[in-house]
Amino acid sequence: MLDRLIKQQPPVGSLTRRSFMIAAAGTGFTMAFLSPTLALAAGQAGSADAPVFDPTIWFRIDRDGIVTVNIAKAEMGQHIGTALARIVADELEVSWSSVRLNYVDTDPKWGMMITGGSWSVWQSFDPLSRAGAAGRIALIDEAARLLKVKVTDCQARDGVITAGSKSITYAEIVRTGKLGRTFTPEALKAIVLKTPDQRRLIGRDVQAVDVPSKTNGAAIYGIDAVVEGMVYARPRIPPTRYGSTVLSIDDSAARKVKGYLKSVALKDPSDTVPGWVMVYADSYSAAMRAADLVEIKWQAGATAGVSEADILSHASKLIGDTSKGSLVVADDGVEAAFSTAGSRIEHEYTTSTVLHFQLEPVNALALEKDGIWHIHTGNQWQSLALPTLAKALAVPEANVIMHTYLLGGGFGRRLNGDYAIPAALAAKEMGRPVKMICTRSDDARFDSPRSPSLQRLRMAFDKKGAVTAMEHHASAGWPTQVMVPAFMPKGKNGEPYDPFAISGADHWYTVGAHRVRAISNDLANSTFRPGWLRSVGPGWTNWAVESFIDEAALATKADPLAFRLALLDGRGKNAGSAPNSVGGAARMAHVLRRAAEKAGWGKPMPAGTGLGIASTFGQERDMPTWTACVARVKVDSASGAITVVKLFMVIDAGTIIHPDGALAQAEGGALWGMSMALHEGTEFVDGQVRDTNLGAYTPLRMADVPEMDIEFVASTATATGMGEPPTTVVGPAIANAIHAAVGVRLRDLPMRPAALLKAMGKKPVA
Repeated sequence: MLDRLIKQQPPVGSLTRRSFMIAAAGTGFTMAFLSPTLALAAGQAGSADAPVFDPTIWFRIDRDGIVTVNIAKAEMGQHIGTALARIVADELEVSWSSVRLNYVDTDPKWGMMITGGSWSVWQSFDPLSRAGAAGRIALIDEAARLLKVKVTDCQARDGVITAGSKSITYAEIVRTGKLGRTFTPEALKAIVLKTPDQRRLIGRDVQAVDVPSKTNGAAIYGIDAVVEGMVYARPRIPPTRYGSTVLSIDDSAARKVKGYLKSVALKDPSDTVPGWVMVYADSYSAAMRAADLVEIKWQAGATAGVSEADILSHASKLIGDTSKGSLVVADDGVEAAFSTAGSRIEHEYTTSTVLHFQLEPVNALALEKDGIWHIHTGNQWQSLALPTLAKALAVPEANVIMHTYLLGGGFGRRLNGDYAIPAALAAKEMGRPVKMICTRSDDARFDSPRSPSLQRLRMAFDKKGAVTAMEHHASAGWPTQVMVPAFMPKGKNGEPYDPFAISGADHWYTVGAHRVRAISNDLANSTFRPGWLRSVGPGWTNWAVESFIDEAALATKADPLAFRLALLDGRGKNAGSAPNSVGGAARMAHVLRRAAEKAGWGKPMPAGTGLGIASTFGQERDMPTWTACVARVKVDSASGAITVVKLFMVIDAGTIIHPDGALAQAEGGALWGMSMALHEGTEFVDGQVRDTNLGAYTPLRMADVPEMDIEFVASTATATGMGEPPTTVVGPAIANAIHAAVGVRLRDLPMRPAALLKAMGKKPVA
């Protein structure tokens, strides 16, 4: 999956196809890839109109020395712009105070635009480093010419080049307007980048560029977008995601609302929002009030009676049918190992439906101008939304532009840009700009939630208790199958699978013969649109793997830490490889040992208190972020209340670009993992999610936030991702701690007090 996506992303993977051009352009100096079909003659390098500038322009320096880094990623609180700009600025050798960010709109020159999977820094580190270094080299060459000194006598620092007693700023060089240079792909690759000890921005504590605007209210989010002449719309969402049709609309009561315009059933050629009715008004408040008064009769789709239990029951049947699914890991000898085993264990684990509930409900503003459709919204995967928008509007894709805004929370919800479709259809129907804003409840009902999942794991041991084989079968709704099936690779048996729904099961433990089978839950897929929610599959696969490993350790009377370390021997496929997973399982073993050491693993605990340990490598085996967590948990056996006292976490993400941002990512991820472990979760009832607002859907509250001790391993290895790993490790660590505290094993997420009391054979307190 990862390889397939990377190959479709020109901005970071095209060094072999384009030269790199540096030239004066208008009022500044721009770095760009140069299309091989637009060869730049040396004499044209300083052309002010620069007509040959193709694509992928990453940054520019203006005549005042301000460096503007173009960011083709979505900012949703993770400070991705700061991280990427810091990579450029370090090699370019400019002052951090001179750096600005520019989040770009959709244009084919940016290639595939997607922000997810913790990929952004990992993908961009090398090409952005080389772009920055190429800029520095070109500036030094020009400085040497202007100062009449040798290039080797020049040194760049903070946007100034010095040679003995002479110096010149980048701004002064830009103002000469004579800068011009190209780098071939080979020349770019040959650039010797800074060694870690030479870096002056990467890994240092500097302020995120976007913090001031977020704290003083200047930041503009999608929900803030306005244009002259627009009207507002609030949707009325049908009873089923698919197959609903509108039978009648009665807006007689809504007509009494001042500002109400009309209510219309959308006609959607893309079939993204079948059965939607849009209620229009000249203000959002009027649209809100009117929508509540419109009476609509629908013919519901076929899944109107489906429940969460139906989905999990269907999953169990699918797992029981060995002809189903895709074999993601398929070692020889699994059957033989189980048939000759001295002992075996087998357990099932489930997770409930989880909603995104991002702070900013989904919204979009759409309008048509001069034949071009403009969509104003925050989005994580514009390249996925554009073709569907074009289909819905019946226009060429080139006639649709998505304008970028900050996201008031994404967490995977805005990878699916389906919310832009009804806004576009509404604007087309009204013939004027329309802004659609979903209420919190609309947002919940229209969410693409994390699918409920069912997993069945078993392990075989020889007569001495050594592990000889492991099987893992997982069934859930598959977001990639529903939204972008072309991205699904094939398993060992030739069947395609959604890597986002099974990653994490292909773990780094040496377990003998290993088999992993991923099965799409077609009932889930037809009932709702499964979505990518932060960490996606590893949110359930790691829950099962790390709970099961703990159970396996206890079944063999082994210490859970020692058991894990024994399996992390780094042999064979678990040895790791350059550049991303150097060290392999040994690095996972290291973070486990360190987390255990920090937590006081092995020391006696007070009654009702326990330590639980778990580890993860994040979302992708090809991009591991080695993470270990020890949860200290206190259990009230009378009420079933579970209190997380402290989380100890050690993370090896290679080179840390933006330490403060990385820590914030880790803290946020850990708390969300804890929220999904103990609090978050809903269920499908009659084809719809049961809980649609925060009165019933209860994420972690501030009062429940535990003390956290998070440590990053000092490393100069390849920078990997930070978005997901801490999210996936907390749940199993808490479950394992609960078992250590009171001897009860919980295998369903979320772990609520009633479930704990039931497992303990007690009744809830009335």
